[in-house]
Amino acid sequence: MIEHLRRTAESLGLPFGPRTKTYNSRMAQELGLWAEDQGAGTVFHLAAFKAYFVEGLNLAKHSVLLDLVRQVELPEDEAQRVLTERSYRHAVDRDWDDSRLRGISAVPSFIMGRHKLVGAQTYESLAELVELYGAQAR
Repeated sequence: MIEHLRRTAESLGLPFGPRTKTYNSRMAQELGLWAEDQGAGTVFHLAAFKAYFVEGLNLAKHSVLLDLVRQVELPEDEAQRVLTERSYRHAVDRDWDDSRLRGISAVPSFIMGRHKLVGAQTYESLAELVELYGAQAR
C-alpha cells in the first residue's frame, strides 16, 4: 500500500517521504474539524498532510497534533481540550457514515452530481469532471 501511495505521489509531483508504517489519523480528523471551525482548516490540513506523508509522523500522538496546532498558530489549550474531551468525535462519525453511504473508500474524493473521483487525481481528470457540470476554463 505504501509503495502504491509513493508511486501515485510521484506521478502527481507530490512530496512523499520515506515511511514504513501507517498511523491512525482519527484524532487528526477530529482536530481538523475543530480547526475548520476556527477558520484555519486549510492550513491545518496542509500541515497534517505534510507531517504524515512527507515527514512520516504519527498523527495518533497528541504531542504531534499539538505541535501542528502551534505551527499554524491556533490556541493550544483549546486544541488540548478538543483532544481530551473528544468534542468532535460525533461530527467525524457523521462524516464517516456519510462517506460509507456515498461509497467513498479513499481520500481525497471528489463528488459532483452523480459522478465521483476517488483518490489522488490528475489535474486533467478534475478539470474533466467540473467541465462535465458546466465549468468553463479560464
